[in-house]
Amino acid sequence: MTPAAAGSVEAAIEKAASREERGRLLATLVRQFGDLDLAEEVASEAVAAALEHWPVDGVPGKPAAWLLTTARRKAVDRLRRDKVYAARLAVMQAEAEREGVADRVTGDEDVPDERLRLFFTCCHPALPIEAQTALTLRCLAGLGTPEVARAFLVPTATMAQRIVRAKRKIQAARIPFRVPDALELPGRLPGVLRVIYLIFTESYAASAGPELLRADLADESIRLARILHGLLPSEPEVSGLLALMLLIDARRAARTTPDGDLVLLDEQDRSLWDRDRITEGRRLVVEALRHRAPGQYALQAAIAALHNDAADVATTDWPQIVALYDVLGDVAPSPLVRLNRAVAVAMRDGPAAGLELVDALADDERLRGYHLLPAARADLLRRLGRHRDAALDYRRALQLVGNEPERAYLERRLREVTRS
Repeated sequence: MTPAAAGSVEAAIEKAASREERGRLLATLVRQFGDLDLAEEVASEAVAAALEHWPVDGVPGKPAAWLLTTARRKAVDRLRRDKVYAARLAVMQAEAEREGVADRVTGDEDVPDERLRLFFTCCHPALPIEAQTALTLRCLAGLGTPEVARAFLVPTATMAQRIVRAKRKIQAARIPFRVPDALELPGRLPGVLRVIYLIFTESYAASAGPELLRADLADESIRLARILHGLLPSEPEVSGLLALMLLIDARRAARTTPDGDLVLLDEQDRSLWDRDRITEGRRLVVEALRHRAPGQYALQAAIAALHNDAADVATTDWPQIVALYDVLGDVAPSPLVRLNRAVAVAMRDGPAAGLELVDALADDERLRGYHLLPAARADLLRRLGRHRDAALDYRRALQLVGNEPERAYLERRLREVTRS
């Protein structure tokens, strides 16, 4: 085999084994056989077969079709060997012939309907939110169980049990592998978006551990949002979510020092921000805001765009940001939205005005374990020169924070106010 031919085979195998291709293959197999475990096993076996045969026989004309056919044959062979599945196989084959599933995918083209079905199956409201997120990472992001476990900072065995329970729940509850109809979609789509955004927020500020950022999770959540946007391009909240994540992730390179220390927005080197992502995010914001009643992700993306448009914190359009938080508070009320609005009011009207709003949140049970509430209060007190009071709140925040770079930042601030 010539070096060029070997390189071509290697590239084809690499593409076939990629998370993107694996997600397409898995979604199609799940749709046909209705069994996540079986689909995962035969998909892996098909890729292994490609590694064995393609270097010898050459890359087939339609690699995706070859993988699908190979995986399908392996699944059928396995089911035929298992007497328990004999009747089930006959039913599935009849359904496949009736629906045309077996012949629907014969090329390398995208399979939007299949992956969309898998999105809504993984994020079915009958599953706990942690199971929804784990299944999305496992099946659509293509992460292995150890990788999913690391994302949630739990032992691999614990995560494996969660995934097994989720799969059993899908079977026991007969959760269908299908896209919700037009009447169901508005009620089900927010759950899918929430799961993707949960993955992204963990990447943006890890809940625990030595690193502030999880670039792997950021990249996977944005990739999932791109897939969903391609599948549902006319849904404004899908555009809004993708815009929000792009606009925030554009600041990734400036959010930490080379040593991994946290750098807040007002201290970031904005020349490090990714302008291509900002441009794409702005375009998507416009797309999401064209509708009369923008959703929560579109509004958050608009706020992020205003931050990214400013040359520095001083020239940021804080009045407009506060106004957007007012609308967001009506669309998706939450104590976190109120806290963020309080910080924006402090930038617009001064720290005393912001402190009054933060203090109004002190009794909200939903923020009791949230370290950013005392951290925000401490910062406002520091700016007001009330250093002794600020020190108390920095200590409270340190009792709650789990992320080491954020802890180091709070400790630096605490030293500042205790020295003065």
